[in-house]
Amino acid sequence: MRLLTVTHETLYRYARPVGLGEHRMMFRPRESHGLRLLTARITVTPRPTEFRWQHDVFDNSVTVVKFSDTTDALRFENKVTVEQTETALPDYPIVDEARRYPFEYAADERPDLALGLERLDLSPEVTRWAAAFLPGHGAIDTMALLQSITLGIYEDFAYSRRSERGVQSASETLRTRRGTCRDFAVLMIEGARVLGFAARFVSGYIFVPGGDPRDTDGRGSTHAWVQIYLPGAGWVDFDPTNRILGNGNLIPVAVAWHPAQAVPLWGSFFGSAADFLGMDVTVRILDETRPSPQLATGSERAPRFPAA
Repeated sequence: MRLLTVTHETLYRYARPVGLGEHRMMFRPRESHGLRLLTARITVTPRPTEFRWQHDVFDNSVTVVKFSDTTDALRFENKVTVEQTETALPDYPIVDEARRYPFEYAADERPDLALGLERLDLSPEVTRWAAAFLPGHGAIDTMALLQSITLGIYEDFAYSRRSERGVQSASETLRTRRGTCRDFAVLMIEGARVLGFAARFVSGYIFVPGGDPRDTDGRGSTHAWVQIYLPGAGWVDFDPTNRILGNGNLIPVAVAWHPAQAVPLWGSFFGSAADFLGMDVTVRILDETRPSPQLATGSERAPRFPAA
């Protein structure tokens, strides 16, 4: 069991005071058997005139704020403390009929998994890439197959930060052989769906034990990975950016069928495009389990973290 405190700060900077539209935040971690939320606090400056919470169709917690004043800076600080219990691999109670691939989801599960099975990138390149992980003939261990895809992305693609919004298609990532954590998550989702697995996108944070900010690519950002539904085990985490299998060191905040449905923070302002000077994001994670707390970083790629 581990006790982690996450501080996520976002600062928008403007050339002159501008009006602010509605802003929506996905900052609150998703509680589960392996994650318990102990404290949560959001501070917004300038102070909003309206502050409310709601759940979206995936049961993600969304914070909505509205403003009346103008400002040349908008700051969000989210601070949460969670208790995390790691599920050790391969200790997942997958039902016997799904331990070997190929298998079929039960008829009563397929309607609920339909959107998680629906391919968005139908290019033949993605189909060929996914099929290359299969043996020439016969069945293969299900977890071994998914581990092979996870490690394949980690080893064959170069991590590259990108400041522009949006996510590459799976076929574009295959063509360029590089991408961000969100791009790698989308690639694995599409590959898993080619093979008949129900897969969904996850946005959240990663904790790097003993991490030094100088040794961590992509530091100061949120993280993204994949969950795949395995009968008997449920939604299992796979992080192809960091070759992580299972929920160890991953703090999920939002799940969705598509990355556009799990954006951590979005909103608008009233002014010209030239008024926007930029955005600064920092993520700090403090391990409070040990007697001497150790600082680590939120990261999109942590090559020194060993494979699960």
